[in-house]
Amino acid sequence: MTILPPDPDLTTLRITLARLRNEHGWTFDELARRSGLARRTLIDLEHGHTIGSLTTWHALAHTFDVSFEELLGTLCDDHTPPGTPEP
Repeated sequence: MTILPPDPDLTTLRITLARLRNEHGWTFDELARRSGLARRTLIDLEHGHTIGSLTTWHALAHTFDVSFEELLGTLCDDHTPPGTPEP
């Protein structure tokens, strides 16, 4: 029997991206300029039209000056992250 991992919470990831962008007061144009990513890519990420690549999320973590874990950790918000000790 194969046990599949839980689905990642992509909605929370989109919300995190929007929150960080708004906290910095950046438009999509400004975030594109700072990150080197295409404006259309950023809009598609935030609106859930694409999930992006690791390279894209890595660039965003550096742009927002947050750890990769902080940015992508929201993927596990609706379940126990792997490696978490049992209570």
